[in-house]
Amino acid sequence: MAGEPQDDCLFCKIAAGQTPATIVRETDTTVAFRDINPQAPTHILVIPKAHHKDAAALAAAAPGVAADVLRETQAVADQEQLESYRTVFNTGSAAGQTVWHAHAHVLGGRGLHWPPG
Repeated sequence: MAGEPQDDCLFCKIAAGQTPATIVRETDTTVAFRDINPQAPTHILVIPKAHHKDAAALAAAAPGVAADVLRETQAVADQEQLESYRTVFNTGSAAGQTVWHAHAHVLGGRGLHWPPG
């Protein structure tokens, strides 16, 4: 069920403190941690503590928490002293989503060209 922890979800386990991660920030509703396969010198994931399968589902079910996730991307960028950065939400497998728990990627520390990919 949306919002409820899922036993088979890696990010739910990280949010609950059951699986180790390099956590850089935490709020009442979000957790931010370093990606284990970084695609830039700074690559941090910001997740809601509540389980939602992707960014679209999160926005529909909990717009306030979606705003918290987005707000935390800026806080992470400030903490990491990123002058420029990219925030990415992959929604669906064709877009590159591999963990079915909503999350934002904060990427920075190098030039990020457009278009991506």
